[in-house]
Amino acid sequence: MNWDQIKGNWKQAKGEVKSRWGKLTDDDLDVAGGEKDKLVGRIQERYGIAKEEASRQVDEWHRVQREENAVDQGRPIDRKAS
Repeated sequence: MNWDQIKGNWKQAKGEVKSRWGKLTDDDLDVAGGEKDKLVGRIQERYGIAKEEASRQVDEWHRVQREENAVDQGRPIDRKAS
């Protein structure tokens, strides 16, 4: 799942994001709107972490989402895709 797909399915993804980063408010998620940079910024603010760490966490979450999506669709997992 790429970021265009996440943005298009943001209503569904919001629950997964909120379960991963529980300090994010509904307003934070609405502002992020499925955009990676905005999500990273909100995580950085809420958790008081560096932008690089917030970005690393979002990248890891995204990687897991792609792998789960591939498994759900019966495709092999591509660990090199970004």
